Amino acid sequence: MHIDKVIINDTCCPVNPSQTTTNTTNLIINSKIIKPNEEQKTKLASMASSDKAPDSMPVGDGSVPPGKPMTVGHQVIDKSAQMLQTLKPIKQMSQHVCTFAVYGHDMSRQIEAHHYITRVNQDFLQSAVYDSNDSSAHLIGVEYIVSDRIFDTLPHEEQKLWHSHDHEVTSGMWVNPGVPEMIQKSELENIAHTYGKFWCTWQVDRGDRLPLGAPALMMSPQVVNMGVIKPELVRVRDNKFKVSTEELRKQRANFAVSKPGNARAADYWMHTGKCFAIDIEHVEMKMLEGPKYP
Repeated sequence: MHIDKVIINDTCCPVNPSQTTTNTTNLIINSKIIKPNEEQKTKLASMASSDKAPDSMPVGDGSVPPGKPMTVGHQVIDKSAQMLQTLKPIKQMSQHVCTFAVYGHDMSRQIEAHHYITRVNQDFLQSAVYDSNDSSAHLIGVEYIVSDRIFDTLPHEEQKLWHSHDHEVTSGMWVNPGVPEMIQKSELENIAHTYGKFWCTWQVDRGDRLPLGAPALMMSPQVVNMGVIKPELVRVRDNKFKVSTEELRKQRANFAVSKPGNARAADYWMHTGKCFAIDIEHVEMKMLEGPKYP
């Protein structure tokens, strides 16, 4: 029996996808890769991957996502459920942050990202990430955020999947729309000492009308090389929320940032010129004891 397995590949960071070269890391179970047969290769080739859009999109009128408009009946059901259910996890979301993110495997692709954040405790935050702040926004991923104290306890290999937030904050990229800078100053100073792991599950920016293929690991804006966010993206964001990234950068110039730890491996691409990509392969399924099903 076979099962499709997600593997993490250590790749060179290309300016465009055609430059990608791949070296598989040792994250395969039992270090054993099962070679797919020709039929499986054909199926996998047609899937969306880290470097290519799917061969075909779902049928429909081109809407994102495809589907018929909501009926009055469904609207009544949803409104009734909202009144009767607690929706406790959703109501714990306390912040809206607008910032930018970069695809780790193709840093020419940059997106505006809207984080709706829940504070679980003083050292851990979790956020649902959307492509806008509109009521019709698409849920494109999830980011987990930890303090530097927690980050330093992570294994070295795990740290490579995370990115720092110090430049993102001090550069003025990280904003809480509608919240005065004076009110959010202490929170921003804390965020500058955190690290995030952001998985993008829906690549809307490349035209995917549904969440297709494997998730992509995202990186944070940086001051060097391909981590610099395109000025046009920043200008559009600033005009939308009536903020000035440049003015925010000046106001945050004296923020203390995390001192690099001896073993910290965040922002892996900056140290090595490589990043991580996820693609799908067929592997043998681990057999379990118990009744067999057809």
